[in-house]
Amino acid sequence: MATITRTMPGPKAKDLIARDAAVISPSYTRGYPLVMERGQGAVVWDVDGNRFIDFTTGIAVTATGHAHPAVVKAIQEQAARFIHMSGTDFYYPVQVEMAERLASIAPFDDDAMVFFCNSGAEAIEAAAKLARYHTGRPRFLAFLHAFHGRTMGALSFTASKYVQRQGFFPTMQGVTHIPYPDPYRPVLNTAGFDDYGERVVDYIEKEIFTTIVPSSEVAAILVEPIQGEGGYIVPPDGFLPALRDLCDRYDILLIADEVQSGMGRTGKWWAVNHWDITPDIICSAKGIASGMPLGAIIARQDIMSEWAPGAHASTFGGNPVSCAAGIATFDLLKNGLIDNAAQMGDYLINGLRDMQARHPGMGDVRGKGLMVGVDFVTDRDTRAHGVALRNAVVDYGFEDNLLLLGCGTSTLRIIPPLMVDQATIDEALLILERAIARAEEDYL
Repeated sequence: MATITRTMPGPKAKDLIARDAAVISPSYTRGYPLVMERGQGAVVWDVDGNRFIDFTTGIAVTATGHAHPAVVKAIQEQAARFIHMSGTDFYYPVQVEMAERLASIAPFDDDAMVFFCNSGAEAIEAAAKLARYHTGRPRFLAFLHAFHGRTMGALSFTASKYVQRQGFFPTMQGVTHIPYPDPYRPVLNTAGFDDYGERVVDYIEKEIFTTIVPSSEVAAILVEPIQGEGGYIVPPDGFLPALRDLCDRYDILLIADEVQSGMGRTGKWWAVNHWDITPDIICSAKGIASGMPLGAIIARQDIMSEWAPGAHASTFGGNPVSCAAGIATFDLLKNGLIDNAAQMGDYLINGLRDMQARHPGMGDVRGKGLMVGVDFVTDRDTRAHGVALRNAVVDYGFEDNLLLLGCGTSTLRIIPPLMVDQATIDEALLILERAIARAEEDYL
């Protein structure tokens, strides 16, 4: 095992971190002292010249990699024409063209319409408003361990970590949380069910709807098809189809939060495509524009067409420069990057499972496409969470020039850009294995 002796941050990074501490909110969750200077593809450099493989992609944002030439060109050309004209009051081509692209990939049987905003949290807010407007109903269901954003409406749906809610009560009323079907953290009796996901849906119908939430008052159920911050949890195959059936039976809208899992991240346009289900509204952001601020909700036309002028709007949503970046991103995804994500995702998961056989601290390896999670455990039989072990892997990876992030209780999330190649994955896996070996020596 290689011993890493280099100390980071370097002098320039230390100086900037000190300046940051004087003027930037301490609410930001910085994991380790990376001070980025530039990036290209799957690689970034810090202000002291250190090179890193970036398997965080700005938390699944830079889908096409850092500074993809086609995206840079689109941004430069649009910025030279005009940078802003509010799309809520006027018209411009790139907003229409981006909406047409999103509507073309909507997983609906019907035509789709698009509302633009700036972020994932704003997309959740817009979806909740649209659901209430369309149904005339006041209440929602969401899931434990979900993350949907930090603005007050989105925070009402978020149930990932209590620190995100602490000090902010009351949030928006009317949201009831139920267990997400995490096969490794079952909280419901599964007797009589082949699929834990189907058991969770039965629990909604037989318990929630008969005790505390009348189904006739539920506007929508908001769900991450694959939970993100909650631990990169891939649900049992029966869950989303059963949830769709439940919504149909009670005239409830199904909202899919695809902010992290959408736009090709899982090797398909949307994570819901893996289960062939059709939500009523999709929330998108993050990878939609390769780093430019852009979010959107895509809804069935019969739902969104009801919105009256002024019912919802956004001064900056659908910004022309962001839309230009989104168009370039969309075309790159359509013309090969989604296929690459599927292929490289399989390669990455196989490599991790091969590594798993050599490391007792590695628990479950799961994911779809390039949305991959690895649990760290102190005991495989009991699945005891290896929080310190996971945290050490992240830190040791940084020391050895690999950028990683945690999620859930003790999960490592691995989210390379969708243009990543096999050689870069191989290099990252070598670094990761060194980090795991060091962490196991310290914490197992």
